[in-house]
This record gives sequence, C-alpha cells and structure tokens, in this order.
Amino acid sequence: MEERHRNVRQQGFFRVQQTHSLVWLNNGVFARVWIPDPEEVWKSAELLKDYKPGDKVLLLRLEDGKMLYLVHFQDLEYRLDPKTKELPHLRNPDILVGENDLTALSYLHEPAVLHNLRVRFIDSKLIYTYCGIVLVAINPYEQLPIYGEDIINAYSGQNMGDMDPHIFAVAEEAYKQMARDERNQSIIVSGESGAGKTVSAKYAMRYFATVSGSASEANVEEKVLASNPIMESIGNAKTTRNDNSSRFGKYIEIGFDKRYRIIGANMRTYLLEKSRVVFQAEEERNYHIFYQLCASAKLPEFKMLRLGDANNFHYTMQGGSPVIEGIDDAKEMTQTRQACTLLGISESYQMGIFRILAGILHLGNVGFTSRDSDSCTIPPKHEPLSTFCDLMGVDCEEMCHWLCHRKLATATETYIKPISKLQATNARDALAKHIYAKLFNWIVDHVNQALHSAVKQHSFIGVLDIYGFETFEINSFEQFCINYANEKLQQQFNMHVFKLEQEEYMKEQIPWTLIDFYDNQPCINLIESKLGILDLLDEECKASTDDTWAQKLYNTHLNKCALFEKPRLSNKAFIIQHFADKVEYQCEGFLEKNKDTVFEEQIKVLKSSKFKMLPELFQDDEKAISPTSATSSGRTPLTRTPIKPTKGRPGQTAKEHKKTVGHQFRNSLHLLMETLNATTPHYVRCIKPNDFKFPFTFDEKRAVQQLRACGVLETIRISAAGFPSRWTYQEFFSRYRVLMKQKDVLSDRKQTCKNVLEKLILDKDKYQFGKTKIFFRAGQVAYLEKLRADKLRAACIRIQKTIRGWLLRRKYLRMRKAAVTVQRYVRGHQARCYAKFLRRTKAATTIQKYWRMFAVRRRYKIQRAATIVLQSYLRGYLARNRYRKILREHKAVIIQKWVRGWMARTYYKRSMHAIIYLQCCFRRMMAKRELKKLKIEARSVERYKKLHIGMENKIMQLQRKVDEQNKDYKCLMEKLTNLEGIYNSETEKLRSDLERLQLSEEEAKIATGRVLSLQEEIAKLRKDLEQTQSEKKSIEERADRYKQETEQLVSNLKEENTLLKQEKEALNHLIVEQAKEMTETMEKKLVEETKQLELDLNDERLRYQNLLNEFRAQKNVPKPGHKRTDSTHSSNESEYTFSSEIAETEDIPSRTEEPSEKKVPLDMSLFLKLQKRVTELEQEKQVMQDELDRKEEQMLRSKAKEEEKPQIRGAELEYESLKRQELESENKKLKNELNELRKALSEKSAPEVTAPGAPAYRVLMEQLTSVSEELDVRKEEVLILRSQLVSQKEAIQPKDDKNTMTDSTILLEDVQKMKDKGEIAQAYIGLKETNRLLESQLQSQKRSHENEAEALRGEIQSLKEENNRQQQLLAQNLQLPPEARIEASLQHEITRLTNENLYFEELYADDPKKYQSYRISLYKRMIDLMEQLEKQDKTVRKLKKQLKVFAKKIGELEDIIMLMDGGDVLRWWSQSVVTLRHKVDECHQALCHVSKSTGRNMEPSYLFYLENIFLLSVSHEVGQMENISPGQIIDEPIRPVNIPRKEKDFQGMLEYKKEDEQKLVKNLILGKYFLQLKPRGVAVNLIPGLPAYILFMCVRHADYLNDDQKVRSLLTSTINSIKKVLKKRGDDFETVSFWLSNTCRFLHCLKQYSGEEGFMKHNTSRQNEHCLTNFDLAEYRQVLSDLAIQIYQQLVRVLENILQPMIVSGMLEHETIQGVSGVKPTGLRKRTSSIADEGTYTLDSILRQLNSFHSVMCQHGMDPELIKQVVKQMFYIVGAITLNNLLLRKDMCSWSKGMQIRYNVSQLEEWLRDKNLMNSGAKETLEPLIQAAQLLQVKKKTDDDAEAICSMCNALTTAQIVKVLNLYTPVNEFEERVSVSFIRTIQMRLRDRKDSPQLLMDAKHIFPVTFPFNPSSLALETIQIPASLGLGFISRV
Repeated sequence: MEERHRNVRQQGFFRVQQTHSLVWLNNGVFARVWIPDPEEVWKSAELLKDYKPGDKVLLLRLEDGKMLYLVHFQDLEYRLDPKTKELPHLRNPDILVGENDLTALSYLHEPAVLHNLRVRFIDSKLIYTYCGIVLVAINPYEQLPIYGEDIINAYSGQNMGDMDPHIFAVAEEAYKQMARDERNQSIIVSGESGAGKTVSAKYAMRYFATVSGSASEANVEEKVLASNPIMESIGNAKTTRNDNSSRFGKYIEIGFDKRYRIIGANMRTYLLEKSRVVFQAEEERNYHIFYQLCASAKLPEFKMLRLGDANNFHYTMQGGSPVIEGIDDAKEMTQTRQACTLLGISESYQMGIFRILAGILHLGNVGFTSRDSDSCTIPPKHEPLSTFCDLMGVDCEEMCHWLCHRKLATATETYIKPISKLQATNARDALAKHIYAKLFNWIVDHVNQALHSAVKQHSFIGVLDIYGFETFEINSFEQFCINYANEKLQQQFNMHVFKLEQEEYMKEQIPWTLIDFYDNQPCINLIESKLGILDLLDEECKASTDDTWAQKLYNTHLNKCALFEKPRLSNKAFIIQHFADKVEYQCEGFLEKNKDTVFEEQIKVLKSSKFKMLPELFQDDEKAISPTSATSSGRTPLTRTPIKPTKGRPGQTAKEHKKTVGHQFRNSLHLLMETLNATTPHYVRCIKPNDFKFPFTFDEKRAVQQLRACGVLETIRISAAGFPSRWTYQEFFSRYRVLMKQKDVLSDRKQTCKNVLEKLILDKDKYQFGKTKIFFRAGQVAYLEKLRADKLRAACIRIQKTIRGWLLRRKYLRMRKAAVTVQRYVRGHQARCYAKFLRRTKAATTIQKYWRMFAVRRRYKIQRAATIVLQSYLRGYLARNRYRKILREHKAVIIQKWVRGWMARTYYKRSMHAIIYLQCCFRRMMAKRELKKLKIEARSVERYKKLHIGMENKIMQLQRKVDEQNKDYKCLMEKLTNLEGIYNSETEKLRSDLERLQLSEEEAKIATGRVLSLQEEIAKLRKDLEQTQSEKKSIEERADRYKQETEQLVSNLKEENTLLKQEKEALNHLIVEQAKEMTETMEKKLVEETKQLELDLNDERLRYQNLLNEFRAQKNVPKPGHKRTDSTHSSNESEYTFSSEIAETEDIPSRTEEPSEKKVPLDMSLFLKLQKRVTELEQEKQVMQDELDRKEEQMLRSKAKEEEKPQIRGAELEYESLKRQELESENKKLKNELNELRKALSEKSAPEVTAPGAPAYRVLMEQLTSVSEELDVRKEEVLILRSQLVSQKEAIQPKDDKNTMTDSTILLEDVQKMKDKGEIAQAYIGLKETNRLLESQLQSQKRSHENEAEALRGEIQSLKEENNRQQQLLAQNLQLPPEARIEASLQHEITRLTNENLYFEELYADDPKKYQSYRISLYKRMIDLMEQLEKQDKTVRKLKKQLKVFAKKIGELEDIIMLMDGGDVLRWWSQSVVTLRHKVDECHQALCHVSKSTGRNMEPSYLFYLENIFLLSVSHEVGQMENISPGQIIDEPIRPVNIPRKEKDFQGMLEYKKEDEQKLVKNLILGKYFLQLKPRGVAVNLIPGLPAYILFMCVRHADYLNDDQKVRSLLTSTINSIKKVLKKRGDDFETVSFWLSNTCRFLHCLKQYSGEEGFMKHNTSRQNEHCLTNFDLAEYRQVLSDLAIQIYQQLVRVLENILQPMIVSGMLEHETIQGVSGVKPTGLRKRTSSIADEGTYTLDSILRQLNSFHSVMCQHGMDPELIKQVVKQMFYIVGAITLNNLLLRKDMCSWSKGMQIRYNVSQLEEWLRDKNLMNSGAKETLEPLIQAAQLLQVKKKTDDDAEAICSMCNALTTAQIVKVLNLYTPVNEFEERVSVSFIRTIQMRLRDRKDSPQLLMDAKHIFPVTFPFNPSSLALETIQIPASLGLGFISRV
C-alpha cells in the first residue's frame, strides 16, 4: 500500500489525465510536453509526430529555455516505459504560466509547478506564490522594498485573493478570520535552514502589530516586535546555509482583546541547539550574543567582564568566521539592549545576563593538564578559571576541584574519583551548555512576563517558526527529532487540505468520492507508539550502550515494519522512510544526547553563588542530574510556558527528573499539535533557491527536493485528484462568451453555461456544476483556452482578410488612376522630348565635328609634351644612376684600402705578440735554471763564510752613522721650531692680504656688473629708438592708407546704401523672429521660476503644518491664566489652548505625567510674536514679489513701446538686466533667511531657547535687522531704476531723417571722426533699426486702435444690457418694503459681479495671459471705483446733512406761518415750496447721480421716503389753507406734521451679556443651527457663513467696549466648541465641511476688518468704518489658521475613508467598457470571503460621491480656492490608491486593463471640466496613473520602445516602471510577455535617474493647504439673525 503511494507520488500522480492526454496529442499539432532530465529535473519538448496507441517511441524536439531570443532545438526519440506506458506530462498554455496560484494551472503536476515558480522568481522577480491554501515563499537573498508600512496599508482589509501573493495577505486572512469566525488562528512557517522562516515570521508579527495596534498605552505591539532582536541574538547563529539561522523552534501566541487589539503575547520554544555553544563547524559561528559582547568589550560598563576579541575565546573561534559581512555586531548589541529595556529587563538584570555569558566564554578557555591516563588537573592561578569564578561569584578552588573530579555513590558509601582530561573537557562543555540553556529559559520567561497582559485574552494568533525536514550525510538525534516533528505537522497539513477540499464539494453540492491521499500515520507509529523508537531509546538510557540499542531496534522493527530498514554496511545505523525521503540515522550519541546530564556537584557550586541571579536559573531544574557521566548533547526542548500549567503533586518531582529529552520533546510536540488542531492553520512554505546565497538564482534540483519535502506537491496531488479548476458562472460566461452563439445566450447565466459546456466537452465526467461554480478536471481549462484562442484567431484572420482586401482594392484604384494620369503626362512629355531630340541631334553633330577635331589636336599636344618630359626625366635618371655607380666604385676602393691596411696591421701585431711571448717563455726557462744553480750554491758552508767576512766592521760603521744621525736630528728639530714661528707670522700677514684682495675683487665684480647693466640698457634704448622710428614710419603709412581707405569707404557706403535697403526687410524679419524667441524663452523662464517658487512655498507650508501637528501632539497642558496688555493687541498667550485642553479633559480620563514632562511651559507669547513677525515678513515678501511682477510687466510694456523707437544703448540695458538679476538673487537670499528663521523657530523646545539672548532669539533679531536693511536697499535700487527708465525714455526720441540721410557734409564729418569700420557699421545698424521700429510703431498703433474700438463697441453693448437689467432691478426694488431694498440691492450686485467674473473666466479660459490682463484691469477698475465711491460717499453725507437742514427749516416755516395772514401765507408758502422743491430735486439728482456712477442703489428707499413725506406734508397744509378762513388760521393752532424718522443706522455689531456667552456658543455652534444642517435645505436657505458673521459681530462689540476679557473669552469658547463638535461628529463630511467654511470665513473677517491696509483694499468706506479699533487680533488669526489646517486635514481623512472602499472596485475591477477584458482562471482565489458582499462599486459611484462632496462644499459657501485644493487632494487619493493596487496585483496588469483605466481617468477629467476645476491641479495628480496605463498599452520589444517608455513615464519611478513590466500578464494568446532583456534595457536607461526607491505612492500624503484672503462684500449692518437660532438675548447695535 505504502509502495503504491510512493510510486504515484513520484510519477506525478496523473494517471487520471492519460486518456485526455491521448486525445490532446492526437488532435494537437506541436503539442508541448515535459520530459525528465538528470540536471534540470524537467525539460520542455515539442511533439513532432502524432502519438498513436501502441507506439513505444515519441519523436520530440527539445527547447533550450535558457536562451533569451533565439531558441535552439534538438531532435531526439523518447522511449516510453513499457510497464507503466506513462505519457509525458503536458505543458500548460503560455497564457497560464506565471499565475499567482498554482491551482489555476490547467495541468497540475511537478514540472508545471516548478516551471511556474521559476518564471515568477527569475523573470518577474516575485518571491511569493499561492498553492491552494499554502503560500510558497522563495528566499531572494536580497533586500526587497515590499515590506514597508505602505505595503501593509495596501494589504490591510483586502481579501486574500484580491492582491498578489504576500506574507501580509496570509496575515490579513488570519486576522480577519479570527474576527469573523471567533476562532483562534495559527500561521505555520516551515522550511530548510536559510529558506527565510524567521524573516517571514517576523514580517507576519510586524503586520499584526501595525494593523491592530494596542489596547493600552503600554505599546504592546512594540514589545512584541522587540522580542525578535532578543531571541535572534540568543537563539540565532551563522551557518553555512544562512547568516541568521534560527537554532530553535518557537511558537508565539499573540493575544487580542474583544476589539481585536494586541494585549500581549506568549512564546514557547523547542529544541535549542545547545551543542553550538561549545562547538561550531567550519565557516559557522556561535550564537550572535557572544560576538556582540566581544564587539562591545571596550564599553566602560563591560570592562569588568574582561572580554576581548572573539578570536581569543575557544567557544567563538572554532568556526574561523567571526564576522558576518554587512553586519556590525556592536550596533546589534545596542539594539539588543534597547529591546531588553523596552521589555522591562532592568540594567542590573541585563548586566547579570552579560556576566553569565562572559563567564561561559571564559569557561571555554579553561584548560586541563593530564597527570596520568585517569586524572587531570588545572594549572594553579589559571586566569580563565579565576575570571569565570569571579563573574559567577563562586569559590575558585571548589569549582577547580569538581571540574577535575566526580562523586560516585554506591549503596553503602560515597567516594570521589578523579577523571581523565577528555572527561573533564566534556564535563566543562556540558556545564557551559547547561548554563546557557538555563539562561535561555530565564530570558524566555522574562520576555513572556513582559508580554503578559492583565486583560483577559479573547483570542490569539499563533506564529510557528519551526525547522523543516532535514537530511545530511551524518544524521543524529537532532535530525531525528526534527523529522519526527515534521511528520506530525505533515499529517496535520494533509488532513486540513483534505478537509477543505471535501468541504468545498459539499458546499457546492456536487457528487464526490473520497480522495486517496498519502497518510504518514505508520511512520508516526514507528516513532512514538509503544515499543517505538522513542520508547526503546528511553528504556535503553538506564543502562546500555548505543550498540545494544541498535540491536534492540533491529530485533523489534526490522522485517516487521516496511518503513524501517537496516543499512547493508553498518550495524550502528537505521533507515526510516519519511514522507519526504529516506533518512539514515547514526546510533552513536543517541543515548547520551537523550539523557543530557551534567555533574550534580558542579550545579551545587553554581547554586551556592553569591551572584543572586545565577541561583535563580537553577530553581526549577527539571532535567535529570546524573553523578555518573557528563557528555555533550544537541538540542534541548524548552517548554517552560505550557498552555495549561498544572499543579505538581508531592511525589512528582523525582519522576520528572527522570524524563529524557525525547520524552520531553514528545510531550511538547503533543501540546503543540493540540494547539494547532484547536486553531485554523495557515501555511507558509519557505524555499531555498540555491545553496550559495546568490540573489535570484534558481536551482531546480534543490527546489524540487524542498517542494517534495514541504508538502506543496501533496497539495497539488490532492487538488489534481478532484476538480482543481473552479469558475463562477459569471466568470466563465465573461471568459468564454466568444464560444457562444447569440441564440445560446440566455438570461439565466447558469443555464447558458450548462448548454455551452455540454456542446464543447462531451465527457460529462470532466466537469461538474455546483451552486455557484463550475468544477473542471485537470486539463479542461487548457482545452477551453485552445478553443477560445482558435475562435479568436479565426475571427482575427477574417477581420484581417476583409481589411486587407479593402485596403488593397482602394490602393489598386488609387494606383490605377495615378497610372493613367502619369501615362498621359509621360506620353506627351515623350513626344516633346523626341522633337527636342531631333533638333539637338543635328546641332550635336556639328558640335561633335568641331569638338572631335579640337580634342584630337589637344590630345596630340598633350602626348607630345608628356613624351618630352618623360624623355628628360628618363635621361636624367640614367645619368644619375651612372654617377652613383662611379661614386660607389670609388668609395669601395677607399674602403678596401683601409680594410686591407687594418688587416695587415692586425696580422703584424698578432705576430709580434706571439714572438714576444716565445721570448718570454724562453727567458723564464733560462732564469729558472740560473735560480736553481744559485740555490745549490747557497746551501754550501763556504758560501756562508764569504758572506760573513767583514760583517762586524760593517756593524761598527753603522753604529757610528746612527749617532751622527741623532745629532743631525736634534739640530734639525731646533731649526724646525724656528721655522714654524716664522711661518705662522707670515701666514697671518698673507691672510690679511688675502682678505683685502677679496674685498677689492668683490668691488671690481660689482663695478663690472654695473657696467654690463648700463651697456644692456644702452642697447635696449637703441633698440627702442629704432622700434619707435619704425613704428612712426608705419603709423604714418597707415594714416595715409587710412585716409585713402576712408575716402574709398565713403564712396562704397553710398553705393552699398541701396543694397543695404534691400537687406532691411530680411533683417527686420529675422529680428522679429529673434524677439519672439527671446520673449518665449523669457516667458518660459518666468513660468519655471514661478513654479519653483510655488513648490518652495508649498514645501514650507507642508513643513509648517507638520510641525504644527507635532507641536499639538507633544505640547504639555499649562495652567490657565491671562494678563492684561495694552489696548493695541489682545494677549501675549494663546488662551484657547488652555481651555481647549481643559475641555478635553472632561471626556478623557486624566493621565499620569512623568517627571520629565513637568518642565516650565513654553513661552507662548514670544512664539506668537515670532509667528506674527514671520507672517509680516511673508507679506513684505509678497509685496516685493508683486512689485517685481509689476516691474516686469512695465518692462514688457516698455519693450513693446521700444519696438517703435530706436534701440537703447547696450551698456544701459545690460546694467538694467544686471540690476534685475541682483534683485532676484537678493529675493532668493531673503527666502533662504526666512527658511533659516523658520528652522530656528521650529527647533525651539524649551523656554530658554526663546528667551532674550538665546541663540534662536539672536538669530531672529539679526535676520530681522538684515531683512529691514535689505528692504531699504532694494527700495533705493528700485527708485534708481525707475529714474533711469524715465530718463532713457525721455532721451530716446526719433531723429529727423533729413539730418541723418541727406546731409552729405555731416556724413563726411562723422566719417572722418570714426576711426574704424565697426563704428560705421554700428551707426548704419542703428539707422536701420530706427526705420524698422518706426514702421512697427505705426502697425502696432493701428492694431491697438482697432482693438480698442472693438473693445469699446463690446463695452457699449454690455453697458446697454447692464442698463436694462439695472432698470428692471430698480423697478423690482421699488416694489419691496424699505427694509428689504438694501439687502436685495446688495444681493443683486453680488450676483452681477459673480456672473461677470464667470463670463470673463469662460471667455479667457483658453488664454491665461488675456485672463491675467483682464484680472489686472479689473483690479485697477475696482481701485478706481473704490476711490470714486469714497468721494461719492462724502457727497452723499453732505447731501444728507442738507436734507436734514431742510427738514428743520420746514418745521421753522410752520411756526412762521402761524404768525401770517392767509394771503401772505399762501404767497410765502408757494414761494417757499418752489424753492425747497428745487433744492430737494437738486439733492435727489445728486444722490441718483452717485448711485448711477457707483453702480449701487444709494438707499433709494430713504430718498423716496423723504421726498414723499415732504410733498404730502406740503399738500396737506395747502389743502387746509384753502378750506379755512384767515381767522381760523390765527385762532386754531396748527397741529405739527408727524414725519417718520429713518430706521436706526446699525453699526454691524451684536451686543450680549457676559453671562450669556456660553448660551451664545451653545446655541450657535452646538445647538439648533447645528441641527439644521440635516436636512441640508434649511442650511442652504441661510446666508453662507452666518455663524462666522455673528461671532465676528459679537467680537466687534467687545472691541468697541475695549473689553479684552470678553474678547479673549469669546474667542477661546468658540475655538473649544468647534473642536468639541468636530470631536463628536468628526466622521461626518458635512459637519467638517461646514465648520471648515465657517472657520475660514471667521478668519477672513478678522483680516478684512483688522484695519491693516493690505486687507482693506477691497472694503467699502462703510466696511472700513467697521474695522476693529482697540485690539490687534493677529495672534488669534494665526491660531484660527492652525485650527483651519486641522479641520482641513480631518476633512481629507473623512473623504478618504469614504472614497477608499470605492476606488479599487470602481477604477480597476469594474468593467466600465464591457467585453474588453476577459477573466483569467483564478484557481482558489477568493476562497475566503472575509467581508460580506456589500455590492460592487462602479465609476459612477465615485462620480456621484464626488458630486456630493462638491455640492456640499458649495452650499456651505467654502472658498473656491479651498474647494480646488480639496478636489486636488481627492484626485490624488484616487490616483495613489489605484496605482498602488495596480502595482500589487498581477492580474490587473494587462493591455485591456490599461484601456479601462484610461477611460476611467477620462471620465474623471470630464467631471473636472463640468465643474470648471481643470486649473485646480487635480489632473496633474493623476499623471502617474495615466502613465502606468499607457505603459500597459505601448509596445514593449525594441530599443526604440524602451527609449519611448523612458521619455513617456517621467512621473513614475524606476521601481514602479520595472514592477509594471514584471507584472504585465497577457490575457489573450495574441499578447506577448515582456522579455527579461527588455526590462534590463529599461533599467540600464534609467540607472542615472535620481528618484525615490519607494515602490508605492504615499496615499496618506496631504498637500499643504493655503487659505487665500477672500473678503466679503456683505455689509455687516444688513445681516438679519433668524429667530430659529434662539439668539433672542443678543441685540443689534
């Protein structure tokens, strides 16, 4: 049974596909298959001949896939296995290669899986791939930018199948399933060492910490992440396979509360590799912490540890590789210590840990010397041992004794026995391992304590980072335990996969049968069952050896269990058939590693340590301590934190001490499996692509081994056994709609798919219909894809055929018509040419006759002359040759003479030398003979006698001679002393003479030098004289010549004058073109500089707003307080912060502040003053910028005028340009100084910084003084430039042509004055330019006159229309009551100005220059109108006073009338009435004139009211006069007429009582008006910004009363109330938009009525009267500006939260253009629906939401510029989120999706046009998305395409371009993938581009917001307060 499973697994498990494969091979041409290969595992080949049943050989052609462009083929014959007759595996279509999910492949087998992984890893640089429920992660051995916080945000909240495979997707799926199913989750990460398990687990935990956050202020998520560096330092080490290999397994449970926020964590560890502490293989290291300690040994706190270099310690030098490239152990040590501090491990405990670790290192250096074979000793005063004992706090002698001895206990007595050197070394190593293991346990316990939370844990997610299946050349106890654990995990994995597969079938209600899968329970039973390997091992540990244990294994399991084998050549090993492979284990060391014991006496010594921390490590010792042996062991299980700890029984301790390592590991593994079975598992399989750590290098053999070992192929096999391909009915319909006919398409999609499938696939067993999906067998999707591709290919061919035929027919007709025309003209041309040919032939014959005669004669003459020349040269050549021959012969004779002489001489010399040599030899012989005779004679006695005769006499003579010589010597000595004295005296005399002579010699030399220099000067003067004479002559000659040339030049100029006039027009045209080019370049430069300034300003704003947010987040809560200041400004401190913080404390519980936070509060007054000064500087800068712009405009105008005048001298123009450049440079300097000022302000963090004398204060004052000085200098320079421009304009006047062209005498005089031709040419050029400018002046005047006339006509027409409209409005106003007339007139005026502005914006929308000029003219006109308005207001006031005087006179007249008689009264009355009537008419006409001139109704109700009252009173009195007699007039008193008084003139202020302030704020901000926002229509009917106006009117009244307490209290309450509203309803867009609009309006009111000239430009005189008089609220304006910034940012966050769920669905997923893109096979994607289906969003949903946002902002009266900024931010969010999802989704990167995106973007642009927001900058934010869509659609093959892409995608970064090209996926077979070489070409071309390496755009980025000043035209006195607001307690003033 087991053998059958193995065969099926090894052969690819695809017997089920054999039938279909036969059909496919028979029907297909060039079918591609996979064949086995010993090197590449699988190779691709094509079938060259159809396969027929019974064939034993297949004719194939291999493909060499390693080539990039050219594919090499090689034919071969592939023989089939005669037993199995298995056909080769079929290849998937190219369109399916590179899929995100391996289960999406049509053919599921090992080569397909391997090829898909390789293509994704090598070609697309994608390391993650789904395989059903498993995430396959391949280690790239390279840092990739795919783990940043932006990637985490992109995956947060997404379904697992919606995004590209990623570890974050698995983590998000686990997190969502935990929240949705209320079930604990587990993420199982497994793989080989170096495959990336630890990194994957680390990123998963980072994801949970980032997404969930913590439930408390303790930052638990940071502590969870901080546990990683600690555990890596003590549990990770460098191996040959991995630089950071985990040498233990761990399971981390991350706990969550009911709101699914992190509250804590718990860690369990397994099988620590203790043997690494004492031994490391070559090129490996010990645990990182040891090297970190050695690297930090020079730190002062580590000096007591007495550490040094790692090479000085035995435990760290064995691997020979103490350094890891690119890793700084000292920095890693700093991170480890910081993590310990974050986890609550105090400094004392940290130093204790480091003491123990240093003690282990010193213990390793303890050496032993042998006494004999059975005993050893440690040298006295052994430094490593003493250091170890000092660090551990134990007795050195006692430790020394027990390191060399052990205690043996028998039944009766106990005695001590010495041990050998080897045993002592092993005991030392066992002690070191035991200490390290205990320390490891202690650290894990404390980490768990730090991560433990008092809050009840609701659920958890476990992350299991455990070792994968291991097999080496020598496998021992460690590999046995690891493989045992993997067997258990594989069993659990198989059961889970099988369970999910069957649940899917049951859910879809399709018939299914049990899937046969490999069960490894027999292997597990072999290991852990009764009498299994572990039981036998524990039993033999009592008293046995490895050999006896091996024999017991053979006797128990050999030939009884199929999975157990014995090696042929070994009796100390056994083989187990694991699920992945056979593994041979060596029995040697199994028993000792299983016992894992140390000496009890050594442990007792450590327990008695004075170092308090050391005994803590051994308090809970669960390991057996044997007094008999001490050997090294491998890995030790650590289960100090079980899931459910139980209380121990009294008799249980002794039993637990007997537990072996295997028993403990089995118990730990059972607990782990119980935990995993109680959770929902998620699997991550890490693959190591090569053994050499090369980046993006794929070794097929290693990959296949790991795929087989980690269970990925088992998942594939289970999927392939059933229905691996699954489609929803809608996806199937969308993809294969092309295979259906129109009659097949029904309204029921499910029935449609059934009908089509029954026709396409006849075998019904190949598919099944579920409730929502269609299930296909393996290979069916490939078959359907082939049918679809054939259908599309046939359709393409038909379309191509038709179009090509039409094109060719049209081309043929066009060619035929052209041919007929050409023939007609050609035939006529040929006839004319023939006639011309006949005429020319006759002429040519005559010409030929004479020409041939001339040519022959000329050729004869040339030949004759050439012959003569040749003869002369030849004869000369022959003569020269003869001469040279004779010369050579003569010279040869001479040479022979000299050579022969030399030879004779040498012969003579050689002969003489030989003769002399012979003579010498002969003479030497004769001398030797003579010498011999003399020697013989000397020996004789006679000879001696002869010699001694007379010897004594000679001696006496010699004695006498000696005496005489001594006497002579004495005499000579006396003479010598005398001579020496004489010599010395003579020497001194000579020396003095020599010095005198030397001085005279030097003087002589100096004299001779002077003489020589004088002679040289004389020679130079002579030369100069000669030169001057020659120059004089040349100058005279040149002068004469110049006179002649000048006279000639004058005549030539007169002649050339006519020619130059002809060149005039050409030069004029050229100059005009150059002027245009110059203006264009200047405009471009101006635009670029403007853009740069705007960017700098935006950066400054963004920096300020970020600093503002940070300041608000970090500031302390100071005590509330205020001090009264002088009446010019409000206060020096921002009190709103005090009360706002106090108000917030009502809702938020009080937090305890640390002592470090109790510092002196920041000097807020100075901060606000500095802010105010900064704003003033910015205003001055803006004024200077406006002045500069105005100057540039004036310069442009002057240039336009100068085209009509002579050109100004070049020097002066250069001077002006230089001055302008200096102004610009100084402006930049001012901007830089302003930046430094802001930086100094932003860096202050304490009150000392802002105090007088502080650095920031000094910098501020210095910069302020420098700025003021620079401003003065700039003003002076501007004045100088103005004066120069005026003087130049006055100086340059057109000259009279008569004086310059006709007067020849003046010309001659000027010519004589000129010294060279350059001046004459310059004068002529100036003359030409004068003429040209005069002509252009006439033309420009003509054009300007025509333009002005046209503009005047348009103005006349518009004025007529405006007049009619004003008349209608006046008639309507007269019908209204007097109270409403003023308000209606103002409303009409506002609408008129708005319509006019909109009209001109539309008119000049295409020409920004005209629009800008229109705006300038409008501003000028407004200024003029304001001046006129002020004048008219004065006249109105005068006329009103006159009317009042007239009213008083009327009253006086009544008194006078009472004293008159009837006739006199009537006469006087009539006269008075007439005169008064005239005066009233004059006043009324004057007021009407004022109203007409200003375009406003100047209180018409008041005028008509007075007039009517006056006339009525007069008529009434006249009527009474007519009806009574004169006596009645005298007798009866006349009742006075009641003239109604004009309505009270309100001052635009609102009065309220101090105690009503809270009521005012509550009703206005928190009360009824706020509730009127819903429904929206109520708010629309009110004045926009009404709360702001009301609040400002209240502020005005407080200012009027000079009550600063009232002002301060009102502003503070207002700001706090707005904050409170936004806090409660901050997620409502309408609320935030409403208060943003009102805050900005309130800010504008404070500016408009501040009394500052810059803000009063647009005010009326009445509005200027309403300005604040007592307080300067500039500081509060800054506070309100900051509040508006906060509200704006909150508004952006609100709209982002609303838009974010719509963007991906509407912009990417929804098919706006139906039928363009087809859905590809998806495998198991979207297998878990973590979020309920809420309906899909479309592009229309996004547009509707944008319309809603825009309408709300418009209804709330938000400033247009602010609306543009909000729209720009919205479009940036849409573009950024869309592009980020595109970069993370491979299925979205296709040609058709690019078309969809471009269409969607065009719809957004259309929306901008409809809303007139194209100039808001929103379109530019979509540029990266547009370029990405274009990149998906452009051609991507050649170098030209690469160049086009590089120039096109300037808004995308290099990483984004490469990512899109890597992700590009064809949807149809007609599309092609992007080749790797093309991507490399792109990278090479873009390597010099300096852009951000970040892959994703920052979707959270918020552009800096500005609030341009927008004054209101609404008069404050006209504002009416609705009664619905409940503000009856305030009154108008």
